[in-house]
Amino acid sequence: MSAKGIKKTAPTTERKSRGRNRDDASFPVAPARAELPDGYAEVLYEIKQRIQSGRLRIAMAANKAMVELYWEIGRLILERQEREGWGAKVIDRLSTDLRQSYPEMKGLSPRNLKYMRAFAAAWPDKEIMQQLAAQIPWFHNCLLIDRINDAATRIWYIKAAIEYGWSRNILSFQIDSRVHERQGKALTNFRDTLPPAESDMAAQIFKDPYLFDFLGTADPRREREVEQALVDHIQRFLLELGAGFAFVGRQVHLEFASADYYVDLLFYHLKLRCYVVVELKAVPFDPGFVGTMNMYLSAVDDQLRHPDDKPSIGLLLCRSKNRFEVEYALRDLKKPIGVSEWETRLVGMLPEEMQGSLPTVEEIEAELREENFEELGV
Repeated sequence: MSAKGIKKTAPTTERKSRGRNRDDASFPVAPARAELPDGYAEVLYEIKQRIQSGRLRIAMAANKAMVELYWEIGRLILERQEREGWGAKVIDRLSTDLRQSYPEMKGLSPRNLKYMRAFAAAWPDKEIMQQLAAQIPWFHNCLLIDRINDAATRIWYIKAAIEYGWSRNILSFQIDSRVHERQGKALTNFRDTLPPAESDMAAQIFKDPYLFDFLGTADPRREREVEQALVDHIQRFLLELGAGFAFVGRQVHLEFASADYYVDLLFYHLKLRCYVVVELKAVPFDPGFVGTMNMYLSAVDDQLRHPDDKPSIGLLLCRSKNRFEVEYALRDLKKPIGVSEWETRLVGMLPEEMQGSLPTVEEIEAELREENFEELGV
């Protein structure tokens, strides 16, 4: 029989089988939460927490391993430079060869290799590097290498970045504002009014001076102008106050003795577990400010404080102050109060020999541009 005489038919069984599979196909639908057993929400929450914690541990371990690798590479380059006088051309050649061998690996550019060398020079002790620098991202370390030469200051910022979880941009902002020179410098009576552990923590939280550079160069003349500007820039203000402050309200109403009083700014500090009353003054410190603050603290403790809250703390922000006047005004006072100055330009307070060492606005903006770090990824 010829091929033309053969009747072609598709296998019936196979066709039916395929059709049945298509007809029987289905997409699983998760049952409604109302149908689930008691305790499901708690288990889901715990699993999500463990996943997040696990991912964070993996990321931190990967970062630590990468930073330690960069230190080892930098150490080898540094040793060769010191022994054989390697120059920039050798590093350029080394970068090319490494990238050819590991095309999938980022961070092997000449620029980053030079950062590795500088990193190894900044941390000659590997153990200290592992305990500190390896705990923060590589980009943070590059920023610290660029901005800070003093090892003790570098360590201060690393510890703060770890404790408060600062991003690279926030770290840059804190370095620019020289926060390490201002932290814990407010004049207070905390040692006499708070338990030792709480007084030490509170003392470290308050600064002097506070930097309100976001207010612009024109100094406000009235407290309300300062207050309005701070509320308008509440995110920057909270950043300058430091970690742990939660904004409660502005011009918070307090009524007692048949009179109305208004607190300029009221915050709650999550670590201290207490209210913080902030009074703004566009004039130098006056001892009379302390009496008013003392009254506000008593009212806040009576009207707003929860039984589990600690005693409220007051912060007076003035344009200037005399140390002896402040110390005499706070002596023998039972309420914890701190007094600090506020400035719109920190550079105006620095000695002349230091002012030229601060980066310009253009330099800061250039350092913050993401393209400067395009080649530094992992």
